[in-house]
Amino acid sequence: MEKTVRPGQPKTLMQAHEELVRIRPSRDAALVEWLRYYRLSVELYERIAVIDPGHNDDARYWAQRERHHAEEITAQIREERARR
Repeated sequence: MEKTVRPGQPKTLMQAHEELVRIRPSRDAALVEWLRYYRLSVELYERIAVIDPGHNDDARYWAQRERHHAEEITAQIREERARR
């Protein structure tokens, strides 16, 4: 079952956190699933930085943090492909 962010939500940083917890992959999920999740997280937090100005800096921090995770997973996927 593919998990996606519900339409029309979230509008605050707290709602973003809650939604991302809801759709978070299981610990043993494939790297590609985690990559999708982190990319979605970046997108969501960047949007929140614009629409929840009181939490602009916090949302940008979370976007950068999730971007870093996505970059690490991308590197892991490349390493796995190179070993094949």
